[in-house]
Amino acid sequence: VQLQASGGGLVQAGGSLRLSCAASGRTFSISLVGWFRQAPGQEREFVTAISWSGGSTYTADSMKGRFTINRDNAKNTVYLQMNRLKPEDTAVYFCAAANRRPLYGSTWGSVTVYDYWGQGTLVTVSS
Repeated sequence: VQLQASGGGLVQAGGSLRLSCAASGRTFSISLVGWFRQAPGQEREFVTAISWSGGSTYTADSMKGRFTINRDNAKNTVYLQMNRLKPEDTAVYFCAAANRRPLYGSTWGSVTVYDYWGQGTLVTVSS
């Protein structure tokens, strides 16, 4: 499975961006797709994830209400809609895919769940 993240860029605080994660290869093996982010000097942080088949989602508490994940299975693409962006949202955003989906959404935020990672796309939010 290969993942290609795109859609990052420079946006003013309060603005919106939509990131895309296009999957290719053995996409039939994907059960879960997640988004993570990593700011300079910080650890990778879970943002949100979606079940590939059923569409169930789980989002980190700090991002609920601003960030939304959805998918287009026909296009093998998962989207991250980010609204009301803040300067502290500045980071490289990564998408990741897992072959197995843990039962509980609260466990989807662990990097060890994921088998494949995209290259990341940079989001910069100016104040």
